[in-house]
Amino acid sequence: MPSETLWEIAKAEVERRGSNGSEGDGVGIGDKSVFFIGSKNGGKTTIILRCLDRDEPAKPTLALEYTYGRRAKGHNTPKDIAHFWELGGGTSLLDLISIPITSDTLRTFSIVLILDLSKPNDLWPTMENLLQATRSHVDKVIMKLGRTNSKAASEMRQKIWSKMQKDHPDRELIDPFPIPLVIIGSKYDIFQDFDSEKRKAICKTLRFVAHYYGASLMFTSKSEALLLKIRGVINQLAFGIDKSKSICVDQNKPLFITAGLDSLCQIGPPPVPDNDIGKFHAHSPMELWKKVYEKLFPPKRINTLKDVKDPARDPQYAESEVDEMRIQKDQELEQYKRNASKSWKQIELDS
Repeated sequence: MPSETLWEIAKAEVERRGSNGSEGDGVGIGDKSVFFIGSKNGGKTTIILRCLDRDEPAKPTLALEYTYGRRAKGHNTPKDIAHFWELGGGTSLLDLISIPITSDTLRTFSIVLILDLSKPNDLWPTMENLLQATRSHVDKVIMKLGRTNSKAASEMRQKIWSKMQKDHPDRELIDPFPIPLVIIGSKYDIFQDFDSEKRKAICKTLRFVAHYYGASLMFTSKSEALLLKIRGVINQLAFGIDKSKSICVDQNKPLFITAGLDSLCQIGPPPVPDNDIGKFHAHSPMELWKKVYEKLFPPKRINTLKDVKDPARDPQYAESEVDEMRIQKDQELEQYKRNASKSWKQIELDS
């Protein structure tokens, strides 16, 4: 664990930017940030700890958590700092997405969406809600940035197409995410035991979604070999390490597809019989794939807010003095409710 406090790191960073920052156009680039969002209990914390070489048990993420990592580029050179944010609660805390993504951090920001492959019925709504909320906020920040720094906003819009070759046949058919996006399918060890047709449908769908958004796609599990691959991808986002150009599209193996290397031709049509495709009425390719996927894996209608535990009752945050005071206040509240109830009943009798 780093010995410096967050305040010391922040102070050093301000000094570094003050001496090395660019002048004139205000397009200086700071440390990179990686924001992990995705399925509840999908393994986000485990992946972060693995990437940072921290040998500690993963604890449930309460809401929005922050940590950082440091890496030296070479001998006797200052270490780069990468900021890691993690959103807990699956799709229940979408409002918190706006906290780490600001006009100051946007140009060095990346999103890692982790989807639990063992729960295919939750996969599409989790992916859709999180990406829509994130994209909506990012678009607003880019517009705000454009009002004060049009050059930076213009560079960002151009950069999103950099991963796609100029002569790629799908350039006119996709809609890249405004900032770098990596989609990780977790719990592959469970997923690999699914029926072959189910695996094929999920793989094709995720390949389409990733390709449409100009994102990288890969599967992982507790396997050390797979975790090392994921670690390499995260290091590329966080520290600019050279990214892998390997590719695996075999549905019988963990997928690993770097952004820009897939194509709609290779992915093929949605997983539905040809004579049934006309039964799905859609206004866009994404909507068509959604309808086909949800036909195969109907989403569960669950109020995600019910899954959020009361942090005041979570054992990992226990503090005896605070808890005793909380119990006392709860008792006072219950007594107040009882007294209020009696008062209302008395009023009704008197009237």
